[in-house]
Amino acid sequence: MTEYMVPDPNGGYICTFAATLGVPVEAMRLLLTLVAGYPIAAFYRKVLINVSPKALHHIFFALCGAGLCYFNYGFDTYHSLIGIWMTYLLVRLLRGAPRLLLIINFLFHMSYLLLGYYFTASNEYDILWTMPHCILVLRMIGFGFDVTDGLRPIEDLSKDQKETALVELPSLLELTAFAYFPSGFLVGPQFPYRRYRSFINGEFRQYGGSVEAGLKRLAAGVLYLGICQLGLSYLPDAYFLTPAYAEVPFVKRLFFLGFWAKFSLYKYISCWLLTEGALMCIGFTYKGQDENGQPDWSGCSNVKLVLLETGNTMDHYVRSFNVNTNQWVGHYVYKRLKFLNNRTISYAAALGFLAVWHGYHSGYYMAFLMEYLIVSTEKQIERVYTKVVLPKYGEVLKNSRVYTVAYFVALKSYNIIYMGWCLCAFVFLKYERWIVVFKAVNYFGFIYMLVWACIYHGYRFYLRSTAKRSEAQTFSQATDLTATTATEEDKKTQ
Repeated sequence: MTEYMVPDPNGGYICTFAATLGVPVEAMRLLLTLVAGYPIAAFYRKVLINVSPKALHHIFFALCGAGLCYFNYGFDTYHSLIGIWMTYLLVRLLRGAPRLLLIINFLFHMSYLLLGYYFTASNEYDILWTMPHCILVLRMIGFGFDVTDGLRPIEDLSKDQKETALVELPSLLELTAFAYFPSGFLVGPQFPYRRYRSFINGEFRQYGGSVEAGLKRLAAGVLYLGICQLGLSYLPDAYFLTPAYAEVPFVKRLFFLGFWAKFSLYKYISCWLLTEGALMCIGFTYKGQDENGQPDWSGCSNVKLVLLETGNTMDHYVRSFNVNTNQWVGHYVYKRLKFLNNRTISYAAALGFLAVWHGYHSGYYMAFLMEYLIVSTEKQIERVYTKVVLPKYGEVLKNSRVYTVAYFVALKSYNIIYMGWCLCAFVFLKYERWIVVFKAVNYFGFIYMLVWACIYHGYRFYLRSTAKRSEAQTFSQATDLTATTATEEDKKTQ
């Protein structure tokens, strides 16, 4: 490899190495930063883990994280520093007015992020300072909620809020270290300040197995990264915008799009696995004990691999992908809207927040709209299947091998094909691009949901009409019976 490592006068060894591998230099820096979490973890466990005072730990993590941020984004690191210091200032000044603190803290961070998107957005998914900043925004907004929860009586808090509420405020150094924690600030995962404090206090050190678990996660991350690179080399994004793709037979088009979506998804998954492995190695992710009484180090898992690979529905994808961000939204957005007393509105608001948090591109809004519609459609289909089909034909279907095979093939095909439809807008971002792909596959996703909506609501209308006729018939029979009885009694009286 040494013959390729010739200094590039415009960017040095990293630019040359990135060009040799055929990847953007920003992606190479990102990958090196994720991998850097492992030597940082090794150094901390070997040298600093038992060192006092705790301030040295905070300094170490703050400097490592800020240094890695500067390595990626240079002078633009100041954006994250502004976000951290402004949060600290707001908490100190407005802690006595919790509602005002929540509003101003939320508006400041979301406005700053959206302004950043406005001035940096392009047609691609860019690796700029806005990428780690969107992680920081959720962390700082959640921190504000945790501070205000710490001011409330403990009996008024939910179980989740009791686990994250902050009674004692951290120092500026502690907050900076929390925000810049290596392997956690760049692509996630999200975690509350209470976890960071527990880690610094040594509450997880008595448990073993974190390094072994972390190295397994590292191996999985490398495997998924390799599959992603290989798959996208055969099915690159640009191919789906060409006339050649539109001329492929329809079924082939659907499966090509589905497999492309899987490979594209693996790009995110590999990053999460690499960062999660580093967090495990440093001993940060303790969750409790598993069913066998062994330490469970999956406390910061951002992807559930088994569910992701064996699931058959979009709901399985939702529950297995970007887990910590979904949990954050559930804890700080969805459950906080409980006063609306409407789960549908709360769910829609949570997805709307996620879309805005991602940026201005129409593809984000289309992707989250699709998630809402498809998950709702799947629940309707499952309801009809379990309440109508299984009671009538369950025994027959259960004993049929043909049905079992057909059921598996149908669901797995649906899982692959529809993933392509859902992820298309999210990846291509601009309407002018993702609508080309939608057109190439004949808008099948919209047609499927429209046909099902007609069937489902038509069936419900039929049931309501039948129920009304049955009630009317029962009422009529009851009226006739009453009239007959009254007539007979009149005759007896006469």
